[in-house]
Amino acid sequence: MGLLRFLRRYNYPVKAKIGNTVYSVQYIQSRGFRKAELVNDDNPVLPVLIIGAGPVGLVLSILLTKLGIKCAVLERNKTFSKHPQAHFINNRSMEIFRKIDGLVDEIQRSQSPVDLWRKFVYCTSLSGPVLGTVDHIQPQDLEHVVSPVSIAHFSQHKLTTLLLKQLENLGFHICTSETLEGNVQLQEKKIMMGHECISINAEDDFVTVTTSFFNKGKLEQLNVHCNILVGTDGASSTVRRLLGIEMRGEKDLQKLVSVHFLSKGLGQYLLKEKPGMLFFIFNTEAIGVLVGHDLRQGEFVLQVPFYPPQQAIEDFTSKACEKLISKLVGREVGDIDVIDIKPWVMHAEVAEKFICSGNRILLAGDAAHRFPPAGGFGMNTGIQDAHNLAWKIASVIKGITAPSILTSYEIERRPIAMFNTALSLQNFRAAMAVPAALGLDPTIANSVHRLINNGIGSILPLGLQKVTLDGIFAIGRAQLSESVLNESNPLGSSRLAKLRRIFEEGKSLQLQFPAEDIGFRYLQGAIMPYSNYTDSTPPVPTGRRRDYIPSSHPGSRLPHIYMRVNPLSEEAVSTLDLVSGDKVEFLLIIAPVKESYHLAHAALKVAEELRVCLRVCVIWSDGSVKGQGSKTRLSPWENYVDVVEVKRSSSPSWWDMCNMTNRGAILVRPDEHIGWRTSSGLAGDPTVEMRRVFHAVLGIN
Repeated sequence: MGLLRFLRRYNYPVKAKIGNTVYSVQYIQSRGFRKAELVNDDNPVLPVLIIGAGPVGLVLSILLTKLGIKCAVLERNKTFSKHPQAHFINNRSMEIFRKIDGLVDEIQRSQSPVDLWRKFVYCTSLSGPVLGTVDHIQPQDLEHVVSPVSIAHFSQHKLTTLLLKQLENLGFHICTSETLEGNVQLQEKKIMMGHECISINAEDDFVTVTTSFFNKGKLEQLNVHCNILVGTDGASSTVRRLLGIEMRGEKDLQKLVSVHFLSKGLGQYLLKEKPGMLFFIFNTEAIGVLVGHDLRQGEFVLQVPFYPPQQAIEDFTSKACEKLISKLVGREVGDIDVIDIKPWVMHAEVAEKFICSGNRILLAGDAAHRFPPAGGFGMNTGIQDAHNLAWKIASVIKGITAPSILTSYEIERRPIAMFNTALSLQNFRAAMAVPAALGLDPTIANSVHRLINNGIGSILPLGLQKVTLDGIFAIGRAQLSESVLNESNPLGSSRLAKLRRIFEEGKSLQLQFPAEDIGFRYLQGAIMPYSNYTDSTPPVPTGRRRDYIPSSHPGSRLPHIYMRVNPLSEEAVSTLDLVSGDKVEFLLIIAPVKESYHLAHAALKVAEELRVCLRVCVIWSDGSVKGQGSKTRLSPWENYVDVVEVKRSSSPSWWDMCNMTNRGAILVRPDEHIGWRTSSGLAGDPTVEMRRVFHAVLGIN
């Protein structure tokens, strides 16, 4: 009975209003929802409900919709934030975006040229001496050697706008309290703004979410029923709190104030004098990090340390922020327009679990993990969560596999989140090495603050605490004066030399981590581990940039190399492009070898038995496809493609890069990660082996 109840959560019968016909979720999903077909308490039961309309929730809704899964989104805010927030999109996220029609082209067309943001600049003021610069772009980053797409510097609010445009093209509608009419119901392809999740009930055969919202000025409630609920509602996730899921890690690493402002004058000055992405500014009057979100448009975010209760957010008025910005610039700036001022707290934490309530409720993005903003791991890790999750949810809803496959989401993604947490912490501490070299150790500043809050300073009146704290910090900043920080001063000369060594040895804050961004690997989960590969120990984060080394081991992302689908065409596509983004389809990569064709026949037969979509890719390395290619060899199967390797003089061949012979084979999952491989053919029955492989990857017992 327990097993039957578990399965009914995803395949339960629901009576229609007309007659006594009973439909399964899969049947209704294939036909689309209609009120007359699926009704419970006068509300439709959605296959998937997403709470949180940030980039992760929006990307997940796009990926699910492209895979044919009905979903809707609830967002507690009434409008989308214009605060730039995250701005670095790494290679892997850009690769995922290539599966979303035209999104990468839009980002690349809209972002600033790379020469305007490739550097981090360290200075005493934006108009004063430069202490050092670090260029974070290497030639291979732009040559598409390891990835078919480059990284991007593109602000989150602009990305949100492009994602919403994609959703509108897919038929989604944004609903606000002003657009609500009559009896409110949540239907698929709706983004409901201003809806606060207040309770979650997963005791029935579906999940019930209760939300509160204003309808024509009146506070109302709405019950929404769904098969699967995904919480993508940010670092202060309501879904996570209602489920009682704890975060584990380091809390309250640093409190900061984020000041979003516009200044075309400052933007034009920096374009001419010292273009960059981040500006680390240390002088006797102020310390801060300026993020150049768009120098051409003059859009910036200033991050400054925040020490409450001696400092209050009310102290950061627009006028006070303008003065602070001028101190960091080193001169008056006439056209500063402060848009927004927000306090925030830096954490390095991962949720103790990503999935609960019988695989029906899942967390993704910042709801599941929150990192220091060092290396841009937050949004990127979340986007990759969504990519990992989309095909698995689609497989369950479509009846391809059992709900148990969703457990592999946590098994695969939580170790990646923990690794990225450790890496971002190392990178954050590397960032702190620069002020420490200048005599401004941030750990000492935080210790002083704690002493005033909890130690002997706590007996003082708050006003006197503030004066004391400001005085101590002013004494510390005095070490940044020109009389101290110069080559003629022995102390200053020593500190500047130490600073140069930090930059030269790559020990400062890093932007890119190719080995981790592209080379992360799932050691367990929806994979068939390679029997001859025994290294199951996760790599140790170094905090330094490491080059990506292609790997075809199960759990790795499929290596990128260019192929020609039509041998006569000059157009080349990436191996990643051979994996569909519009259906749950596996890809079997083989060479045109007799034994591999036998394996392909077995794989196609097993896939058909299991109702799994499988495409065979035959890689020819001799520059041309012989005769009719694989047509006669794979007949009667038609779901295959012949491709020809694009040779590059300095690059290894496909099978050499994969460290395999051409009698090997690779099974690629719908998320472009390798589910199984054999490096040099099979000794046993290929049908038995492929049945074992698909059962392992799909979680079928």
